[in-house]
Amino acid sequence: MTSARLTALRSQGEIPRHVAVIMDGNGRWARQRGLPRYAGHREGMRAVRETVEGAVEAGVAILTLFAFSTENWQRPDREIGALMSLLRLYAEKERRQLRSEGVQVRVLGEVGRLEPSTRRAADRIMAGTADGDRLRLNLMISYSGREEILRATRGLARDALQGEIIPEEIDEEAFRSRLFTADMPDPDLLIRTSGEFRISNFLLWQLAYTEIHITPVLWPEFTREDLFEGILEYQRRERRFGRVEMS
Repeated sequence: MTSARLTALRSQGEIPRHVAVIMDGNGRWARQRGLPRYAGHREGMRAVRETVEGAVEAGVAILTLFAFSTENWQRPDREIGALMSLLRLYAEKERRQLRSEGVQVRVLGEVGRLEPSTRRAADRIMAGTADGDRLRLNLMISYSGREEILRATRGLARDALQGEIIPEEIDEEAFRSRLFTADMPDPDLLIRTSGEFRISNFLLWQLAYTEIHITPVLWPEFTREDLFEGILEYQRRERRFGRVEMS
């Protein structure tokens, strides 16, 4: 049955083409229940499925999830191992379902830092969903917004040293072409769970004019209804991109 929120967002205005999500609160959810952090990460997989299915229902074209940051490599080895195990499990368990729903998965970030078994799982889910045409799901893994900017800058500097480009030709499009997200529009909407008001080194270039929705809901408890509420709030805003408000 179609929910009231889904019906409302379909009738109230433009659906954001690209939604990004900072999935926060797994550890807090587990701690509140006296469980290990791994339990929160595991429960967070259910929220990923809910959000993907909700995005398909709402008509979102691109969904980008911040799954694992480069800073997360500083966590205890046991927790990193558990997170990588869950990533492999998600890739194996969800691949066929995602393909049947028309979801194309892309794994973006410094994937060279992943252990071979996790890289192979990432390759399999990307290959197995390559034909998806309803939703593009970006899983940002081993990702840092600052490192992405430095990576793009180094690439442009190398090209300039080799005479392939002159500095005066470096514009926003040239820079954008070096980002992991080069072939997609910037996010229209960023959702952050757990009530924290920060962007945590996520898509620093791409979020310049993105609308931000903060929800107190912890990620393991996030549902498609929470996604719909974020989209409804987005639809109530007027995006001006630095221009004067229209009268």
